[in-house]
Amino acid sequence: MRSAYGVDTVRNAERELMARLPEGALMQRAAAGLASVCAGLLRRVYGSRIVLLVGSGDNGGDALYAGARLARRGAGVSAVLLNPDRVHAGGLAALRAAGGRVPGDPYAAVAGADLVVDGITGIGGRGGLRGEAVRVARAVGAARDSGAVVVAVDLPSGVEADSGEVRGECVRADVTVTFGTYKPGLLVDPAREYAGVVRLVDLGLDLPLEADLEALQHEDVAALLPAPVAESDKYRRGVVGVVAGSMRYPGAAVLAVAGALRGGAGAVRYVGPGATADAVIARFPEALVHAWPPSKAGRVQAWVVGPGLGDGAEEALGDVLASDVPVLVDADALRPLDPALVRARTAPTLLTPHAGEAAALLGVGREEVEAGRLVAVRELAALYGAAVLLKGSTTLVAPASAGRPVRVNPTGTPWLATAGSGDVLSGLAGALLAAGLGSVDAGSVAAYLHGLAGRGASGGGPIGAQDVAEGVREAWRGVTGGSPGGLAPGGSVRGWLAPGGSVRGRAAPGAPFGTA
Repeated sequence: MRSAYGVDTVRNAERELMARLPEGALMQRAAAGLASVCAGLLRRVYGSRIVLLVGSGDNGGDALYAGARLARRGAGVSAVLLNPDRVHAGGLAALRAAGGRVPGDPYAAVAGADLVVDGITGIGGRGGLRGEAVRVARAVGAARDSGAVVVAVDLPSGVEADSGEVRGECVRADVTVTFGTYKPGLLVDPAREYAGVVRLVDLGLDLPLEADLEALQHEDVAALLPAPVAESDKYRRGVVGVVAGSMRYPGAAVLAVAGALRGGAGAVRYVGPGATADAVIARFPEALVHAWPPSKAGRVQAWVVGPGLGDGAEEALGDVLASDVPVLVDADALRPLDPALVRARTAPTLLTPHAGEAAALLGVGREEVEAGRLVAVRELAALYGAAVLLKGSTTLVAPASAGRPVRVNPTGTPWLATAGSGDVLSGLAGALLAAGLGSVDAGSVAAYLHGLAGRGASGGGPIGAQDVAEGVREAWRGVTGGSPGGLAPGGSVRGWLAPGGSVRGRAAPGAPFGTA
């Protein structure tokens, strides 16, 4: 499990550690790790041109001390001081003693850099960059386009550490070297897109057991996945009911059932219109088809309701919410959802909206949800008293109880943004609910497998929802005993850093994690 902690928690842990260490020792640890990553990104350190963007906080000090280490190895290091009157005096002295300099023309220095170190703002930055920092950030973007590698110190300047929001101009990094622990903004879009490859430098912080944000890894998912035993039968493995599809959207029913079957359900009971039921049986003869209403379909351990239901969504939703088993609510069934009705349930409820649906539930614009995904998923969970899986470029799963960690999914590919993909995810999560997983575990494990399946099926090219459903089997096998879809055992991602640590191409959304 990878964990991320908010700014206040990190600062408290840093203060406690600094009280036990010699003065300046913690900054030197950070600088050593930063310098090591930077050296690995260069073809050679000697003779390389490195530019430090130095703000007034500790991030500027980290950059200066790291620059001094690189200058002693023969690099030409220049420091652009954004606030000369408040620069870290010790760091600047160390850089100058090692042969570093402050350039007369900072923009010419940035334009000619092989590597730029972004130490403008730290984890306390709010509201995007301002003033001269905006011009510098734009110059960095131009240098990056010309081939310079950009390394952010702790997180890219201009992004918000706790929420992942980007409220204005910010630096786009190829690599972010973060200290002590991951910060939520490094794992959540839109900020994650600006972070590139994330490398963690362990400082020895004493952090709480419960984080603000969690990201599952292979071993976590493997431990949660249900596995049949000798005495298992189809009922003990979990029966999931699927209420989906309509005359207009019969494919939604087929895809939701596909996700449920590939998700390990012992049996799937499908309830829907006759023509849609025929489409389900034609594709999956093992499905059990029942007439309306869902409550008369027989015993299930969980329900999935909503994909492609159209006008019948409200009636179906009321019927399944009256049951005493977990219910996953998706797509059309989200529209008539009543918070009071959900909060009155004694069994778990899992909501799975995309950004547009989440915006409608919260009564805000879609752009507000997309700009503040972590805030939105927590607000939805609080409003409905239910677990919420917010789909999108960063899939988040928030628990019904406030104060518990939100899960962020580290797998996936932009090619999953295709019609029907969400229907497969709903069926998959429903099967895991029926197998006995809690709502947060079912949602986050389903998102993890769904992302792996999409990545494996895609191979970098277009896919359809049926490809994703078929890929779940291989993703499951890989998590429990192999490494599909580009993920190595333990959940790290291969292929982002070239041998020796140099950046291969540009880090894409979904960038991986590593430890320096």
